[in-house]
Amino acid sequence: MTFSTIQSIIDEIKSGRTSATAIVEATLADIKARDGALGAFLETFDADALAQAAAIDALVKNAKENGGELPPLAGVPVAIKDNMLYTGHKATACSKILAEHTATYNSTVVERLIAAGAIIIGRTNMDDAAMGSSTETSAWQKTYNPWNITKIPGGSSGGSAVAVAAGFVPVALGSDTGGSVRQPAAMCGVVGVKPSYGRVSRYGIIALGSSLDQVGVFSHTASDAALILSVIGGRDEHDATSVEKAWGVIGEPSMNGLRVGVPKEYFVDGMDEEVRSRISEAIELMKQAGAEIVDLSLPLTPFALPTYYIIQPAEASSNLGRYDGMRYGTRAPGSLEESYINARGQGFGPEVKRRIMLGTFILSAGYYDSYYKKALAVRTAIRAEFDDAFKHVDVILSPTAPGVAWNMGEKMNDPVAMYLADIFTVAANIAGIAGISIPCGFAHNLPVGLQFLAGSMQDEKALQAAAAYQSITSWHDQHPVV
Repeated sequence: MTFSTIQSIIDEIKSGRTSATAIVEATLADIKARDGALGAFLETFDADALAQAAAIDALVKNAKENGGELPPLAGVPVAIKDNMLYTGHKATACSKILAEHTATYNSTVVERLIAAGAIIIGRTNMDDAAMGSSTETSAWQKTYNPWNITKIPGGSSGGSAVAVAAGFVPVALGSDTGGSVRQPAAMCGVVGVKPSYGRVSRYGIIALGSSLDQVGVFSHTASDAALILSVIGGRDEHDATSVEKAWGVIGEPSMNGLRVGVPKEYFVDGMDEEVRSRISEAIELMKQAGAEIVDLSLPLTPFALPTYYIIQPAEASSNLGRYDGMRYGTRAPGSLEESYINARGQGFGPEVKRRIMLGTFILSAGYYDSYYKKALAVRTAIRAEFDDAFKHVDVILSPTAPGVAWNMGEKMNDPVAMYLADIFTVAANIAGIAGISIPCGFAHNLPVGLQFLAGSMQDEKALQAAAAYQSITSWHDQHPVV
């Protein structure tokens, strides 16, 4: 079942040609055989996964004998990022300070997946506390790009991206605060979706930036991602920011009449020329297929990245204040003061410390108005600029990242260069709009991602555009050999 779609797995189980148990056993064996070279998974949940599979097989048998419908994701293996709570299992956010943290309840997305018949296979590697763009800051291990294991997979959800790209699972969940689903999806050659803020519950997700975080989906096709979002999305009484909005059905994919905005600000100096060529080729292909290409200008685009790196560290410094070795996290020996200092000093990695210090400075007396308050004003202006643009187009197109995956270790000592990898993705989180990255070719023998953005609560437009592009290309059918 390697590289299978969700629907093909469901069809195989419903027909009796295979069983959920057989799929889980094969998936676990595949991970154990091949993941040692990639480092996508921190842990597989063998016992629970096999028990869930047995329950699905019993449902299939009962449905054949007595009739009745199966749950929508019956027997589909799913991987989850290490910042998502799953009862009885570790959830460490790949940070030493949460080394022994075991979830006592399910996150809403995990709860809904299980209720829909999905099988939670394991938890995937990520950057420390979700801070990073390469999955190199993880406290536990490195994750390698399956297209070239000397390259990074992107981040912070690199483990989930690799789990799908390598064919271990058809779908995986990640979280996207500034591009942490879309950027690794682009670098690993898979689909990555960030829903509009509020369309998926954040309950039970270890928080980074509460006004920016969204649970996202990795898959091979836009239609698979849409199916998962229809299961995990919607209002949740545990998350006051979630909204009640049903997910629309993705119809017959077609480019005819689709108005695609192309902002000049997303084609910046310093962008890899081969990446630029792949995006230009994609635009021309869409035009030939019937799309209307509309030139746009989004003048506030250059301010998105600095705005993000004011708001996100400020929110992170607040969210991570709870990890003091007393209420949460690993307790360090010594007096109360020593324990508090040592727990945070030993528990947080360099990138996390950098952002906590930056966020604390931004929120301090005398600097709050100068930095944080102004960033919020710019955020409002960026959101308004997008709202105006979407009055004229259905979706906005851009590269997902300015380049392809870089060498392991190349940018670890240059945080600003690392931050620039998110230059095309952060604006969607600031504005709370929807975004999807899909494969659109290769540059330097590595995948290139094409991004569609859609207005807030208009996620289906981005998914529809992505499905239409995939219907006229075959990039999503090309997979690494690992």
